[in-house]
Amino acid sequence: MRKRPFVTLEKVQEIIRTIPTPFHIYDEAGIRANARAVREAFSWNRGFREYFAVKATPNPYILKILSEKGCGCDCATYTELLLAEAVGITGHNVMFSSNVTPEKDMRKAWEMGAYINLDDATYVDFLAKMGPLPETVCLRYNPGGSFSLGNTIMDMPRDAKYGMTEDQMAGAILRLQKLGVKHFGIHAFLASNTTTNAYYPELASKLFRLAVRMRNATGAHIAFVNLSGGIGVDYRPEQPSCDIRLIGQGVEEKFQQILVPEGMEDVAIFSELGRFMLAPYGELISTVLHQKHIYREYVGLDACAADLMRPAMYGAYHHITVLGKEDAVLDHVYDVTGGLCENNDKFAIERSLPEIQIGDILAIHDTGAHGHCMGYNYNGKLRGAEVLLHEDGSFQLIRRAETPGDYFATLDCTEFSLPKN
Repeated sequence: MRKRPFVTLEKVQEIIRTIPTPFHIYDEAGIRANARAVREAFSWNRGFREYFAVKATPNPYILKILSEKGCGCDCATYTELLLAEAVGITGHNVMFSSNVTPEKDMRKAWEMGAYINLDDATYVDFLAKMGPLPETVCLRYNPGGSFSLGNTIMDMPRDAKYGMTEDQMAGAILRLQKLGVKHFGIHAFLASNTTTNAYYPELASKLFRLAVRMRNATGAHIAFVNLSGGIGVDYRPEQPSCDIRLIGQGVEEKFQQILVPEGMEDVAIFSELGRFMLAPYGELISTVLHQKHIYREYVGLDACAADLMRPAMYGAYHHITVLGKEDAVLDHVYDVTGGLCENNDKFAIERSLPEIQIGDILAIHDTGAHGHCMGYNYNGKLRGAEVLLHEDGSFQLIRRAETPGDYFATLDCTEFSLPKN
């Protein structure tokens, strides 16, 4: 099975005339259509909002596109808050979900009027140090144990550093009520990159029942339930893909079954999707620099793990298309590598591909989330540019490639500077 890239060889050749590879390119039309589909899937809930996980693709142009489709920002750090603010996204359009939170970060979220999601019960007093508490505060839940769908264990919340126990949550709500907080949100993240339509409804069921128990135990008004992220994408072409329409219907059924009979039909549903919102709408474009013929056949690219860390870090699969050879026979087997001095710097291992020549251009799929942003500067490698492919076929540079000057910039406190040659 194959995936089709959203960009053609001809378009990439046009872009390369002014923006050299490697670069990440994003499909504006796909991003907008997907954001619209998510909103429609949850339109049954009047308070629904998607808070895009900024960590996935922290580029202001992407945030602006999503904000135009009604999305807010899920921020975890001071810098992510600044990025949202730069785009004009503030107040309750921001969800601040952090852990091991520095005071500067918490204060910035408080000053912006963001929803603040407390990771631990001890953060109640930490938040109170900022000044008057907001009327609404969110609390992050960790149920412990394992999280299963049917007989399949999806993840192990007991091993996660995030969230608080149910008893701790009840105690935190009571303490916050005494401090003047009037409304509460509940949040949990129990599994990552699930490719089943059953995950979100099952998570919703657990959190809706928790919301009822918290209301009954504390008398608190539960204003929203934040289902966070976890809806995945089909990185492999043979994998099932999530149907957001069916997922929305499944969550609605749990809402009607659990919350409505309890008189809690005013509860808003929030999500914090990153991967699902952006991954399929980004591709890493790279040029073949070298070939090597030893015990395996190697194809060396001008991109490396500094541009896309996931394969090296997790052994993650990303589909690869040789542009212009989309329908060619896959009759050669290659390791596709970058140039880092690390043997795990491989985008593919023993991958069946069409015959590749030096100068061919490859599209590495599904890099729109956790792609460019996870880059680093090992070996002095510099990250490539980010490009936005507009709906009309035009393109725009939305982040330039790093330069040696950027690499030396943090040495400005020393006697060393970029050599001039």
